[in-house]
Amino acid sequence: MSAETDQLSLRDFHRLASFIEGYSGIKMPHAKKTMVEGRLRRRARALGLDTLGEYCRSLFEDGALVGEAVNLIDAVTTNKTDFFRELPHFRYLIDQAVPELMGGDVRAGLDRPLKVWSAACSNGAEPYSLAMALDDFGSPIRGFHFSVLATDICTEVLTTATEAIYPLDMISPVPTAMCRRYILKCRDPDRPCFRISPRIRSMVQFGRLNLMDDRYPIEDDWDVIFCRNILIYFDKATQEAVVRRLTEHLRPGGYLFVGHTESVAGFTLPLQPVANSVFRKK
Repeated sequence: MSAETDQLSLRDFHRLASFIEGYSGIKMPHAKKTMVEGRLRRRARALGLDTLGEYCRSLFEDGALVGEAVNLIDAVTTNKTDFFRELPHFRYLIDQAVPELMGGDVRAGLDRPLKVWSAACSNGAEPYSLAMALDDFGSPIRGFHFSVLATDICTEVLTTATEAIYPLDMISPVPTAMCRRYILKCRDPDRPCFRISPRIRSMVQFGRLNLMDDRYPIEDDWDVIFCRNILIYFDKATQEAVVRRLTEHLRPGGYLFVGHTESVAGFTLPLQPVANSVFRKK
């Protein structure tokens, strides 16, 4: 069957959209129907199913949904990201947030490791950017240590993140000095790629986490949380619920960074705006 004739019925699309939003919080309006069809055709073929109708029957009528949920979410989620995306956030982190967390005296260091969480980390570009920026900042400061936790709902991008191998055209946002210190370019001219250095990779821990879960099974003492460019896919009530749970995992005085096009305006939360899309827990 051709792609033109193998399409989702409105009933199947609505069932899929309802499940995807309930599971992940991501809205699937009708405008995304063609995108969903294209991605799920590949998934159906991988399962040996001939049509999208057979795939949906296996999910909703034959009991396959529980075992297939993670693969379904992997297939339909969009994971667009870059190194040092929204650069002003990284500048604020290094110039303002970290010195404030250190009591205004960077020479004094911290009596504990700085804890940073990259939620919705996608392919790892964000947490590795954080680790590079923090290592570059802290290398001349005696006793400065940090750790980065990176989580995402999508297992496919977490595999990419753990491998830390990226196409060479993603390297351009990385500052030249950091490229020299933290980037390993492939010497094979037929493989235009690079890998994050072992030093930086050792500073980042990856794990799967669904922001829609009622509880996050991680510590509640993070100094910095980056949760950027994912809230836009949620409705307002879901946005507030997710930001509330994130805020509960911040230390008092800790910082929450959201995407430049995102807002927490109107939410009843103990967050004070300190810069564009940057908030500090009261």
